[in-house]
Amino acid sequence: MQKISVVIEKDRHGYYAYCPALKGCQSQGDTLDEVLANIREAAELYLETLDAEEQASYLSDEIYTTSLEVALA
Repeated sequence: MQKISVVIEKDRHGYYAYCPALKGCQSQGDTLDEVLANIREAAELYLETLDAEEQASYLSDEIYTTSLEVALA
């Protein structure tokens, strides 16, 4: 098992997720659980197309995200 960074965005239509390290690897879902399952499947399928060296290079990146409160003028 390996960890991979995933960004999840929520809007009025549901959830959208993507893996920044895996160009074009993205998915969506109506719930958080659904989008997590979908992006996991998408990432696993993406990684299956790579050889071991490519997998290692893609999985070596860590991306951290957070939320900030900002003042509106």
